[in-house]
Amino acid sequence: MLASELIDPMLPSLKPTDTVGQALDWMQEHRVGQLAVVDQGEYKGLVNEDLLMDVPDDERPLSEVMRMFEHIYVYDSQHLYELLHLILEHRLQVLAVVNDVREFMGTVSTGELLKQYAQLLGLQEPGAILVLNISERDYSMAEISRLIESNNVRIIGSHFSGSAYGTIDKSRLTLKLNRKDITAVVATLERFGYHIEAAFANTPIESIDQERLDSLLRYLNT
Repeated sequence: MLASELIDPMLPSLKPTDTVGQALDWMQEHRVGQLAVVDQGEYKGLVNEDLLMDVPDDERPLSEVMRMFEHIYVYDSQHLYELLHLILEHRLQVLAVVNDVREFMGTVSTGELLKQYAQLLGLQEPGAILVLNISERDYSMAEISRLIESNNVRIIGSHFSGSAYGTIDKSRLTLKLNRKDITAVVATLERFGYHIEAAFANTPIESIDQERLDSLLRYLNT
């Protein structure tokens, strides 16, 4: 899924002539801590609620506090995973989307990104989550899938985290399966030499809980 498909049409953008007070009011109304600032179609940066709260004069225009902006953005053709990386790296609540000539197209919210990521991982489906420690040289999704499917269980989502530089055999493969009872799957994988780090009998997520998804993202990113 691309950034252009994730734009939230309900999230407004600010103008440099808008005041600090107006910006804070809009952030409160839309329950976000950041908003994009746009001048005649050109993206200028993200303004942050915490920094604006320190401005003593609510009537000051945003153009006078431009140094407080974070100039971070994504192109409309970038993939969901790239957006998640930026959000994790910079602890963002929103991401501005621009086209090839840097024209502002809209804003993506962290909540929508997490929702889409949860769907990619199959977190809204019933089933277990299985975490394997695996060396990159032994990683074969085809072989792992064959072993799992030999127990009449299917993989409906996966996430592979490569080992950090200078570490050995620290890669992690997280699998979402379509069944809760995976005792036979665990036994089969262990019999073939795979190390199971964790297993969770998961229930479907009926509504997206951002705190829970934030925790999952932090776990997958370690």
